[in-house]
Amino acid sequence: YRYFGEPVVEACVENGASCIDISGEPQFLEGMYLKYNEKAAEKGVYVIGSCGFDSIPADMGVLYTRDKLKGTLTGVESFLMVKSGPEGACIHDGTWKSAVYGLADQDNLRKLRKKIGYAPVPVVGAKLKRRGLVFYNQEFKQYSIPFMGSDVSVVKRSQRYLHRELQETPVQYGAYVNIGGLGSVIKLMFAGILFLLLVKFSFGRKLLIKYPEFFSAGRFTKKGPTQKQMDGTSFTMTFFGEGYSEGQDPQNGKPNVKICTEVKGPEPGYVATPIAMVQAAVSLLEDAACLPK
Repeated sequence: YRYFGEPVVEACVENGASCIDISGEPQFLEGMYLKYNEKAAEKGVYVIGSCGFDSIPADMGVLYTRDKLKGTLTGVESFLMVKSGPEGACIHDGTWKSAVYGLADQDNLRKLRKKIGYAPVPVVGAKLKRRGLVFYNQEFKQYSIPFMGSDVSVVKRSQRYLHRELQETPVQYGAYVNIGGLGSVIKLMFAGILFLLLVKFSFGRKLLIKYPEFFSAGRFTKKGPTQKQMDGTSFTMTFFGEGYSEGQDPQNGKPNVKICTEVKGPEPGYVATPIAMVQAAVSLLEDAACLPK
């Protein structure tokens, strides 16, 4: 999307058509918001990003958790677990390329956000603590790391909108992925260090792009997953929420209620994503009266 997404957005807006994408790239998503939000509003059309696994399960999961809590939800952490069958699992290298280019361009993302000038969202209740780069998760009895996709970016933008336009209580959010035991941590650390070193330099990025299977230990390939791999893969996203019971002032004291919810689905990248995208399109067509004007 970084290189090929904008012409589609521009053409849709200019010709009065709404646009849905499955991008998981925060820089593209927020860049399109900056450039086309006002034009889209003038045309009466919608540019709706991240309508795939990134980031409908996360965004809808937070809202679902909020609706199920009897009280005021103030903080949520999500933990992604992907299970594969005997054939294993892999991801097409297009996602790998997005990660390479995205990490190499972090400074421009920060500049973009300054240019947008997001109004700060107030922290309601106890501040949600940030986890480390690698930590042991007592709930799952395995190690977890921050999720590197667009979930946090998308959820924050949704919460900002709901607070600004509908005066709803904003929910703090953190996204993580479970990676397994200590052996997985050691492998990931070596791969991560090598990735971060190479991504800083042009020749390093070329190597990463040319040999995704080697540098990702087979997790990313140019062919993508087989049908058997997709059939045997599924995901579970678990949400741990905290907040304040009905009648309790979130500005006073620590959270006194907790909630746990789950979003489950089939293989995330190539089965769950098209399901989510098509349902987003159906909602756009059938529920237009419920959308922001």
